[in-house]
Amino acid sequence: MGIAVCLVLGLGLIGGATAGAVLDRGPDAAPSAVPRSPAEFAQARLVWRGTPVDTLFPPVVDGKGQGPGGADRTWTRIGVAEPGDCTGAFDPLLDRVLAPTGCVKLLRATYVDSTSTTVTTVGVLVTAGEAAGMSALAQRWTAEHLGSRTDLIPRPVAFAGTAAARFGNAQRGSWDVRVSTAAPFVVYAVSGFADGRKVPQPQPAAEAVASGTTSAPAQAGLGFDATGLAKAVDARLQAAVDAELHPNAHSTAATTPATPAGTEQSR
Repeated sequence: MGIAVCLVLGLGLIGGATAGAVLDRGPDAAPSAVPRSPAEFAQARLVWRGTPVDTLFPPVVDGKGQGPGGADRTWTRIGVAEPGDCTGAFDPLLDRVLAPTGCVKLLRATYVDSTSTTVTTVGVLVTAGEAAGMSALAQRWTAEHLGSRTDLIPRPVAFAGTAAARFGNAQRGSWDVRVSTAAPFVVYAVSGFADGRKVPQPQPAAEAVASGTTSAPAQAGLGFDATGLAKAVDARLQAAVDAELHPNAHSTAATTPATPAGTEQSR
């Protein structure tokens, strides 16, 4: 699947953000759960339009201590998909689970790890749901353990001519899905091998990062890729929403060091 690289998220928007991101939230950090009013939910739904692509999907994400054994992990962006609807983005059953909250826009980017061994697609589903609908989805997701089901894995985005050229549904190895109750978003990440090998038994990130796990996805760090990138994008999305809703409040969540000059944004 070849999808053109898009340099902006909203129509007419032209960059103007920091070039890199440092993931410094702890491994168990949770997204913001600050209650939102109906007006704030509606305002949050539009934040993506004014958010530069490099803010939401940084060219480089440094995950300090976010790899196996507490090792550092670094991911480089190799493609950003055009913002679109949810057609074909999810397997049919997952599509039905997410349907009650609707799909306003879908934003996705794909990253490769520093060894060019693994690739990960991270996505932001901007929903039409209000607070009650998002809470209902989150409760169902947790109560029914939907995050562990292999028939509810998001689909990846491949980019021709890059390390993710062969990243298809059969290559999905691990995944992480985060349903926000504080804003109309579902953030997810799905990881696999860059060499195109199939993964017969995908494993949810929560299991793949557990100590002592010996599955292929766990040993390759695919769970750490999915969790690390989902957390990084989720944190930056929440920071963008907080900055929009509370412009005078001081926040450091989206203030990050710049990526060294010469870092590739596509391969």
